[in-house]
Amino acid sequence: METATSVFLAKLIGPVLLVVGLGLVMNRAVYREVAEEVLRSRALTYESGLLALTAGLAIVLNHNVWTIKAWLLIITVTGWLLVLRGLLRILRPQQTSDYVTQLIARWPPILSVSGALIGFFGGVLIWHGYFEDAGLAVKVS
Repeated sequence: METATSVFLAKLIGPVLLVVGLGLVMNRAVYREVAEEVLRSRALTYESGLLALTAGLAIVLNHNVWTIKAWLLIITVTGWLLVLRGLLRILRPQQTSDYVTQLIARWPPILSVSGALIGFFGGVLIWHGYFEDAGLAVKVS
């Protein structure tokens, strides 16, 4: 069910996902170094886990909507993925860091591919949050 909360979260999360996605695609080498630095630091791993858990819970508590509408599902799944990410970084920090480090080493395009997906999802949320609500979307019957 589409609500004012859904539109608000689309407007909030969409631009963040788009900018992060574009940053990952455009500056892969820089973000690879950032990821490696975070993964080496226990304090940054914990802090990023705490932030992810808090943001994820805030989303899930306000928008735990399981539906066929893709943009609503993107919001809900984003919330749950942030909860999972936070839990893993807080409860299993070393194992999580080791896994992500190995993943980046084994498949270098992971940052570009994930950046493209994240950016696409951000664009979908921006469309539904800012433009569809304003009546600019084309209705298909």
